[in-house]
Amino acid sequence: MKEKMKRCLISLLLLPLASVAQLQLPKVFSDNMVLQQGEPIHIWGKAMPGKKVMVSFASEAKNAVVEKDSSWSVYLKKQKADSKPQSISISCGDKRIELQNVLVGDIWICSGQSNMEFPMVREMHWKDEIKNTYQPLIRFNNPPPAGRNVYGVAYTDSLNKRLNTNDFYQWTSWQTCDSNTIKSMSAVAYYFAKAIIAKKKVPIGLINLSIGGAPIETFISRDAMQHDKRFESKVEGNWLDNKNLPEWVRQRGKENVGKNVNGYKDDLGLNHAYKPGFAYESGIQPLLPLPVKGVIWYQGESNSLEKARVDEYKDLLHLLLNDYRKNWKQPDMPFYWVQLSSIDTTNYQSKYWPEFRDEQRKLLAEVSNGGMAVCSDIGFKNDVHPTNKKEVGERLARWALYNTYKEPVVPSGPLPLKAIYEKGKVIVSFEYGHGLKASDGKALRGFSLNGNTNVDAVIQNNKVVISTAQKPARVFYGWKPFTDANLVNAEMLPASTFKLEVK
Repeated sequence: MKEKMKRCLISLLLLPLASVAQLQLPKVFSDNMVLQQGEPIHIWGKAMPGKKVMVSFASEAKNAVVEKDSSWSVYLKKQKADSKPQSISISCGDKRIELQNVLVGDIWICSGQSNMEFPMVREMHWKDEIKNTYQPLIRFNNPPPAGRNVYGVAYTDSLNKRLNTNDFYQWTSWQTCDSNTIKSMSAVAYYFAKAIIAKKKVPIGLINLSIGGAPIETFISRDAMQHDKRFESKVEGNWLDNKNLPEWVRQRGKENVGKNVNGYKDDLGLNHAYKPGFAYESGIQPLLPLPVKGVIWYQGESNSLEKARVDEYKDLLHLLLNDYRKNWKQPDMPFYWVQLSSIDTTNYQSKYWPEFRDEQRKLLAEVSNGGMAVCSDIGFKNDVHPTNKKEVGERLARWALYNTYKEPVVPSGPLPLKAIYEKGKVIVSFEYGHGLKASDGKALRGFSLNGNTNVDAVIQNNKVVISTAQKPARVFYGWKPFTDANLVNAEMLPASTFKLEVK
């Protein structure tokens, strides 16, 4: 009996060694993937310590000796974008892995909450677009997070088992875009990639890390919040009881995992998709060794329901962006975000949405290599998930084409520059304001001098003019949760919500 126990103990001790004896790659590597152009190509993984790993790609081969901690890493020279499928070969001893149908192009991280997650099969243009979805230059990785489409109920045992940083995202192989594979992929990301390819013919890889209902805090590293005095309180104590986090988010967390006392947890409490830093640690952190082009972001609804959360959002998004750029070692990484759309207050707590949209707009002045897609004109009155994602993706792509790919396109609808008072008139000037007009050919709508009462406004010489006997303190535009404001430029791109001091 003792001998049997001894053999069992030896077997258990050998398990960790056996697990790394085989050559392993991170989950993000597979057939059909995209490698980032213009950056050294980084391939890494695990194997038996002391062994030699050989990596070859594009007529170049390099080797590395596996470190004591079982890690190995190889950098190959930079490559230009290439739509010709190639193979990556990785070998160690008698073990060999070959990744096929690999392209070189640009990788974009797609993140946020349900409006970024929103799948192609539910998008309003799906029936017409399906015939165009064979896009071999679009490659995507769409790992579903644990709990996707599960709302307001306790998680099952199988879901609870995935609430650790290794298993939270269910990584699958990269897919080549066609009418079948694209069905569950982010519609915004698809239209974004398609618009870029139409202009640049560069392969686009999309990694979708979005999570329905998730607050911004889960996508920011815990370290970044801990070292910022404004937000260190967000990572103190049990997150389910932390009043510095959105109330709705904590309520959902309690519904899903609150009674699972034996679940995965740490000093911040039980793991969950909405827990501060959890999506970052599960999804972003493992990708940091992988060079990428940039990030597209559609998030905010879950941080828009309380005044305190609205007031801090711009700074939180700035923190996220700065942290990503630092940790990816890409200080100029492009970052393009979607401004919240429109929704009425009847069935949704959207009273702070005008202010929230304006905070998102203000970030434009603070972020280099950034841009914001306005979509307040395509919101649904009683649904937080507008189905026209084609416009959203294409508007994001305009910013990428303009900033990142240096194409001569107009990136945005009118963005306010200044408002001055002269001779009984408020005169508002705009960036990207060429060809100002009303989208429907009717009188201008959406302007106010107090945030509540609409006032008449006209267009003169690509400026908006409002007559008023007294100088107002501010001018407002689109200052309603569900707005019918109709100012556009010659490209039919909508103006952003704004509140502007009158000089």
